[in-house]
Amino acid sequence: MENTFKALLIREENGQFLKQVQQVSLSSLPDHDTLIRVTYSSLNYKDALSATGNKGVTRTFPHVPGIDAVGVVEESSGKLWKKGDQVLVTGFDLGMNTWGGYGQYIRVPGEWIVALPPNLQPQEAMALGTAGFTAGLCVDKLVQAGIKPSDGPIAVSGATGGVGSISLQLLSKLGYQTVGISGKKNTDLQQQLNGTEWLDRQEFTDESKRALLKPRFAGAIDTVGGSVLTTLVRSLQYNGVVAACGMAQSGDLNLTVFPFILNGVSLLGVDSVQASMPVRQRVWNLLANEWKPEQLVSFTKQLTLEELPEQIDQMLAGQTEGRTLVKLW
Repeated sequence: MENTFKALLIREENGQFLKQVQQVSLSSLPDHDTLIRVTYSSLNYKDALSATGNKGVTRTFPHVPGIDAVGVVEESSGKLWKKGDQVLVTGFDLGMNTWGGYGQYIRVPGEWIVALPPNLQPQEAMALGTAGFTAGLCVDKLVQAGIKPSDGPIAVSGATGGVGSISLQLLSKLGYQTVGISGKKNTDLQQQLNGTEWLDRQEFTDESKRALLKPRFAGAIDTVGGSVLTTLVRSLQYNGVVAACGMAQSGDLNLTVFPFILNGVSLLGVDSVQASMPVRQRVWNLLANEWKPEQLVSFTKQLTLEELPEQIDQMLAGQTEGRTLVKLW
């Protein structure tokens, strides 16, 4: 094993954040117990924020983003893993303040690591990544809350993004009727998800002060927040459930208590960063087996590290859809 490896390094220079693929030293990695040779990563919105110097995501630079990684254990001084184990890492501090998956190696605590499920190829694991894991957590919230396919349609906001598009695939596979809410129209992804009804986000959003709206959905998965989430909560059927996991539009929530005390609505928060290991293992096993999306690969674009900076800029400009896989070797 060489002493250097290739990585997308983000440097701060005169107030500007520069993205450059270069060789970095293994000694630059943090002093954790397990070294992983990364084969694939993926692109998430949080990665794009980190790559542009967002201090709410990453505090110190130079930095290597990438909140997802799959690969093979190279060495470990801990008791959980051994050389040759196929593993994946999502969440915790990876790619935030711990150098992440946009480098050919990462060094992380063994407690952050999940064994790659036998029925999941490395490319599939990163086509899912944090987005797929979050989608799985959201669907699991609805299932655990007792929402059944026969109860009515499930709405998904931000439906052409990573979490939204995978949520639609998971729900469809489980037999739910799906409604996608998006600001985009007639995209390739929307055409491929032809079993989904599509609503324009602007036309769907209700800015009125009405406490309750016409009941439309048995449940919802929200990645957007703000007025979209308030519209969803007010549009749920009796005992409806929203799993909320994002704030692409806003972190604000302007609601009365009436949907909750008159319609028995539940608003459930979903966090993929600090999810417990038993939850991680259970949801990843579901994603690898009975919940595995059949169209996952067709919604995934594969890039090299050198092609990644341009894709990051496109994501920040709202010009991407589906998932982006990053090949490290």
